[in-house]
Amino acid sequence: MASKLDQLKSMTVVVADTGDIESIRAFKPTDCTTNPTLILKAASMPAYKSYLEEAIAWGRKQGSGDDVVSAVADRLAVTFGTELTKIVPGRVSTEVDASLSFDTQATVAKARAIIKAYEERGVSRDRILIKIASTWEGIRAAEILQRDGIDCNLTLLFSLVQAAAAAEAKAFLISPFVGRILDWHSKAEGRTFTAEEDPGVLSVRRIYAYYKRHGYKTVVMGASFRNVGEIEALAGCDRLTIAPSLLKELAEAQGELPRKLDPDTAGRSGPDKVATDEASFRWALNEDPMATEKLADGIRQFAKDLHALHGMIREQLAAAAA
Repeated sequence: MASKLDQLKSMTVVVADTGDIESIRAFKPTDCTTNPTLILKAASMPAYKSYLEEAIAWGRKQGSGDDVVSAVADRLAVTFGTELTKIVPGRVSTEVDASLSFDTQATVAKARAIIKAYEERGVSRDRILIKIASTWEGIRAAEILQRDGIDCNLTLLFSLVQAAAAAEAKAFLISPFVGRILDWHSKAEGRTFTAEEDPGVLSVRRIYAYYKRHGYKTVVMGASFRNVGEIEALAGCDRLTIAPSLLKELAEAQGELPRKLDPDTAGRSGPDKVATDEASFRWALNEDPMATEKLADGIRQFAKDLHALHGMIREQLAAAAA
């Protein structure tokens, strides 16, 4: 019998949640996704020292200051992304600065700059997804970018109203964070959950059913998994982005993997339409303490890791100039 990973690939597009090129070669996902946390980790690995050195050498020619540090970080992300497009047949997600999560126009400008940098390296925009936090401002930025032919991945998504607003904005893809939803409920309720009662799993199933019922084309990609049970409980979802450690576990696992989500039947149980105007969006998010807290926490964490990446780049630039 085929491994559970191979069975999963037969019904779901498997995405590698990593910046580690060797892991991607090993597990052969269709797509891959990165964020500042993963780029920071990858940039610190000896195997990718040359990527950092190239970006630092380029940065030295640009001058000095925070703008140069930020530009070097963007160049590093695009360098990793470009290499990843040579390995995966599908899309590579590259994230916009988390610090821009509440600034629609700045997010749009940064996204366009990232796409331009890819195109200068010969990577067409149809190979890239721009990752943006699912704030009201981020969703509005995605709406603008999608009209420009720049496909977006709305990340840090924890609620149905975020998913509904993203679909109305015609976002290419959303990334509901399964594991972080579980983390919040485990702490709040002081208990453990089986895969079938996992709040993160149930959230993704609800969003998936909502999309199928109302005919939205936006792709649902479950993310942020804590265990393979969550992944197996979402078998059949449009896409799932999975860390290398869990990909390895699935690749080594035997036994039948039943389909849990089916586009032909999911819509029968989908929720009614929810209002997605600004006031309704902000109110619904406000009324969901888990989504409110995890969205804010996720933005802070990505901003923290981006700040750490900037610090490493600043040190490298100073050392190169010495």
